[in-house]
Amino acid sequence: MTKIAMIGAGSVVFVKKLLADILAKPELHDATIALHDIDAERLETAGMMARWTAGQLGANPVVEEHADRRSAIAGADFVINMVLIGGVDAVRKDFEIPAKFGLKQTIGDTVGIGGIFRGLRTIPFMMELCQDMTELCPDAYLLNYTNPMSIVTWAVYKAYPKIKSVGLCHNVQHTAENLADYLGVEMDRLSFDCAGINHMTWFLRLEVDGKDAYPALRAAMQNPEIFAKDRVRFELFRQLGWFVSESSRHCSEYVPYFLRDAGETARFALPVNDSVRIGDEKILRYKRDRQRLQNGEGFEFEKSVEYGAEIIHAVVTNEPTLIYGNIENKGHITNLPDGACVEVPVVVDRNGFRGCYAGALPPELAAHCAPHVFVQDLTVRAALEGNRDRVYRAAMLDRHAPSVLTIPQIRQMVDELLIAHGDAMPDGVRVTQDLRAAS
Repeated sequence: MTKIAMIGAGSVVFVKKLLADILAKPELHDATIALHDIDAERLETAGMMARWTAGQLGANPVVEEHADRRSAIAGADFVINMVLIGGVDAVRKDFEIPAKFGLKQTIGDTVGIGGIFRGLRTIPFMMELCQDMTELCPDAYLLNYTNPMSIVTWAVYKAYPKIKSVGLCHNVQHTAENLADYLGVEMDRLSFDCAGINHMTWFLRLEVDGKDAYPALRAAMQNPEIFAKDRVRFELFRQLGWFVSESSRHCSEYVPYFLRDAGETARFALPVNDSVRIGDEKILRYKRDRQRLQNGEGFEFEKSVEYGAEIIHAVVTNEPTLIYGNIENKGHITNLPDGACVEVPVVVDRNGFRGCYAGALPPELAAHCAPHVFVQDLTVRAALEGNRDRVYRAAMLDRHAPSVLTIPQIRQMVDELLIAHGDAMPDGVRVTQDLRAAS
């Protein structure tokens, strides 16, 4: 019997998708689903959701609810991580403090100031989880969905290289759907090759019916209605020549062009502070879902584009599948540093994760990714080494922050964030009384 542990199962909006994907597969009908969350009510809700979903799909899993993380992962074959350390309150700090200095963010969960501090909050938890896995389920696969994807995944394979881990995102899948829509074709006519880093993965080949689709995409971009759907990414496509994964609102934070002043922010229709809004909406959706489950009502679900269930199925059945995953660069992309976390095609079966060779990115695309790689590296080192200086350096080298702030402003902003996040920061990075007093 396959045991699948879900850590952070209180993220019920996302868990609902994963449960439907997993339990729809006949080979996983009798799996053990071990749910863990530190919030008792959310854990109970996840359990209700799992049982309701199983009933709808004719599955008969063993559903367990664990307040204790170690008991949830003991003997697990797969550990799915989807935690948000600090919750929505921590996310608000990541937005409100930079905003005081004039720094705008939209999502703030991957790179930039928000990504750095979410990474610093999350890495200590990941180290505890990996240590528990080493003791309690050393052969398990770790599927990480928690952002910042590159930073968190990098910390895992750097500190615990023996754990079979991969970082998972839906940026490639959703972008492919977007591109099919812009081109006016069905998804099954589209084919592509991608490589890069998470949320900055490039469609190096894009074809419809085996023919280059980029000329048609350039033509489609001239339609104002289509351009308005994805303004930032179409502008980057216009300038750089290839289309990038993730949404326009995300991409706007990764470069110094779009959020530096109110005029550009308005011209590209960027939703500042959108992550806070999304967090509030998720809380409302959670409450609605819980009420429906308590009333004996159900909810609609359909197969998602997430890779989690496909990975589990591939390992259990030994039927290989191809995903886009975030893994350690071991020559997969030759003009990004070895050791960096890259997003490339990955073959999965019972032998684990095997990344595919992508070669060299076009130099302008490597130049877009490389600054973020080094900021991610500094953030991982800051957390694992307990080196606060590297937090300041990571913030200073971010592409967006220096387009708005001076170095003294960046340092002051970092100090305020360190103080605000307090004990959530890693040892050595956490502020001292002296810094609190000075601020």
